[in-house]
Amino acid sequence: MRGSIRLVAWCLAIALVVLPIVGVLNGWFAADRWPVTQLTVQAEFKHVSAEQIRAVVQPRLGKGFFALNLDTVQKAVAALPWVESVEASKRWPDTLLLRVYERQPFARWNGDQLISREGKVFTVPNAADYNQLPDLRGPDDHLAEVVSFFADAQKAFIGTHLKISGVTLTERGSWSVATDSGAQIVVGDRNQAGRRLSRFLDVYPEVVAGHDQAFVYADLRYTNGFAVKWPQATAAPTAGGMPRT
Repeated sequence: MRGSIRLVAWCLAIALVVLPIVGVLNGWFAADRWPVTQLTVQAEFKHVSAEQIRAVVQPRLGKGFFALNLDTVQKAVAALPWVESVEASKRWPDTLLLRVYERQPFARWNGDQLISREGKVFTVPNAADYNQLPDLRGPDDHLAEVVSFFADAQKAFIGTHLKISGVTLTERGSWSVATDSGAQIVVGDRNQAGRRLSRFLDVYPEVVAGHDQAFVYADLRYTNGFAVKWPQATAAPTAGGMPRT
């Protein structure tokens, strides 16, 4: 009995010592003591400005050093359109440190969004103004397929003077490719895209021979060939057959 009482007394004594320390460290007590007043930010500052970061962090400063919730700060900064990820830490006695990683745009998506190099779609003001980026279009649930086809198309066109500026996948599963000269290449059925592009590129040097201007339209959906339209000219099949989707 006496041993039990002694054990309880020791537990209470330890709790009285530990609880205040734990409470302070977790911001339960003295939440306004040792306020965080300094903000240090490391970032590229290419698309995200120091002012934007400070604006979302400032309302959370002024709290006690131990009461400042780093997870809350990270989420607030990560909500900025161009922010990919955030690392936050504290330096005694009054400083919040932030390392901000910006999204690196890879392409435009459906005209009004961007795709990061990590493959994430994000929305920013005036996304259409980034017209130096490839223009990729398609159903949202086929993003990975569109990006993959764009990469394959770029590789396929290596060795030609054509530069791929974008690709489109329709809801019906039909591909088309755009070049930086403004030409459109209708490929058609996604299941035959690789074969049709190879067929077109195999004879492309012969097709363009003798033409001073670049073609403006090519339809690869023919059974045994394709049609090419030149400026001020009408499309004519290179080989027989009717176009297919």
